[in-house]
Amino acid sequence: MDRPKTKEKTMNMIGTFIKPMHPEGRKFVAIFAAVTVGLFLLTPILGWVGVGLTVWCYYFFRDPERVTPQRPGLVVSPADGIVSLIEPAVPPAELGLPDTPLTRVSVFMSVFNCHINRAPVAGEVTAVAYRPGKFLNASLDKASVDNERNGLAIRMADGRDLAVVQIAGLVARRIVCFVKPGAVLSGGERFGLIRFGSRLDVYLPEGVSPLVAIGQTMVAGETVLADLSEVPDVGNAQAISDA
Repeated sequence: MDRPKTKEKTMNMIGTFIKPMHPEGRKFVAIFAAVTVGLFLLTPILGWVGVGLTVWCYYFFRDPERVTPQRPGLVVSPADGIVSLIEPAVPPAELGLPDTPLTRVSVFMSVFNCHINRAPVAGEVTAVAYRPGKFLNASLDKASVDNERNGLAIRMADGRDLAVVQIAGLVARRIVCFVKPGAVLSGGERFGLIRFGSRLDVYLPEGVSPLVAIGQTMVAGETVLADLSEVPDVGNAQAISDA
């Protein structure tokens, strides 16, 4: 009588540890596996090291399902990782946004984090701009300026723009973006990934304050980063003041 429940528990336990892998990672896992076979031919010790690295490679490209909050106005984290910086900064010039400093929230991803990047808000992608650069430690402030990066400008339904920027890191050597200008994204939708360690910067609209703190752990597509609805209606406030 309890067999169905036992089977369900077993499947849930397996699902906790074994996640789907993004297609982008298949060739890398195949390369790691092929090298592992060669290492076993040399010595079993190196072979088992190769097995561990192959499992890590698979785990790096894991692509778990996420449940994104549906309340309008929420900005969710675009990446798994740790909030490393919160500071005012001008968005990358190549995105064509005003050169007004905005609150920038940086999420640093280690090589052990899931590296699938997700849209922080729903809206239309108005710009996608890639810029080559260096490969400094992504946790450094100057990485936003000097490192290789790929930025997206997303226009929301209320007409405001939000920028999200993929930044390569010390180990990362390949930024992948799945979308082009004109694409319409849902909040939490996958839009890219960065291979082997990196960072995501989110430039919040003017007047929006983050709801997270430096050192906080983020879950892509799920952790609420900011609430756009908490911004006061400046126009109405001014009208009331003039009255």
